[in-house]
Amino acid sequence: MTNIRTRVRAHRPGIVRSLREAVDPARLLLVAKTALAVGLAWLIAPHTPGVTDEYPYYAPLGALVSMYPTLMGSVRSGLQTLLGLATGIGLAAVVVLTVGPTWWSIPAVVGVGVLVSGTGWFGVGREYVPMAALFVLIVGGQDAEDYSLGYLVQMGVGVAVGFIVNLVIAPAPLTLAAAAKVDAFRTQLSEHLHDIGSAVSDSWPPERQQWANDAASLADTTSELHTALSDADDSRRGNPRAFGRRGETRHIHEELARLDRIAHLIRDISDEVADTIWDRPGGLELDAALPEPLSAACHAVAEVIAQQDPLTPADHRARGEAARAIRLLLATVDDRTIDVRRSMGPGVLAAMQLRRILILSGHREPEEETEGESAAEPEGA
Repeated sequence: MTNIRTRVRAHRPGIVRSLREAVDPARLLLVAKTALAVGLAWLIAPHTPGVTDEYPYYAPLGALVSMYPTLMGSVRSGLQTLLGLATGIGLAAVVVLTVGPTWWSIPAVVGVGVLVSGTGWFGVGREYVPMAALFVLIVGGQDAEDYSLGYLVQMGVGVAVGFIVNLVIAPAPLTLAAAAKVDAFRTQLSEHLHDIGSAVSDSWPPERQQWANDAASLADTTSELHTALSDADDSRRGNPRAFGRRGETRHIHEELARLDRIAHLIRDISDEVADTIWDRPGGLELDAALPEPLSAACHAVAEVIAQQDPLTPADHRARGEAARAIRLLLATVDDRTIDVRRSMGPGVLAAMQLRRILILSGHREPEEETEGESAAEPEGA
């Protein structure tokens, strides 16, 4: 029981985050649109011409599979599903016109369908290739031709209804959500560098290890952010609510690229310090005089990372303090190297990475800078 409670506590933040995402306004809008599309498809399905009206239950399914948070996602999923269905029906037609459904031809055509679906041509519709072939041969039976036509047409009706609903009630672009996540990542990087600074100054060797464990999660966070930003770009394509602001995500891409490079540098610092602490292969001894200036430099650079605008007076002050802290760290490294005649490896490496982070944190593309201002390297950094 204790172990179960411990596991629940460990996963509680993830559970809470999942519940919040489930009731997010954008998600609730998708829920309402999906229900509306399914209802409309069910109302329209019985009025389709010919024998297709005998298979109305496939129209709501088509509406369901076509509902995605973005318009382009809706179009892709709908078309890929119809392509997968048509391919599966075609495979079943070959069997019907030749040997017919038998104990061996049905599993054979399903196997071929699974093989074909692995080509990557069908996207989300890949599962419908073997499924459609199986349904036509088993459910369609003697009426395979009528069943195939009704299946494909009704799914097409549902997909069309889903797309129309998604177009009329267009989803909001995901740009603001992606930007908020990138801002949160900036804060996470700043806090992580603060944690490293606190760890090396509390005691030596540091007693806390969470900062080292957190470093490994930075790569996962970066990957999630790239996915979120890709979704934001996708949400703008063909979206009437995004017209006139086509380049809106460019600055977010640039900011994420900067933060991605900063994350790699912070992970390098974390690995360097961890190698030294736990005597890993490649670890170099850290002189007793270095933890204090190293901690101060980490804290100062972390304050710079936290600044959202690199052109404000507050940012200039923070950058100046960080540059001085790095100079002090380098001066300490130089003095101790001369005194003990030994390379101050971790101190040198950390100072180099902190200096690069400081430069990256103030970088801006030329067209983003104001006249007379530059994102050049701070003096002495």
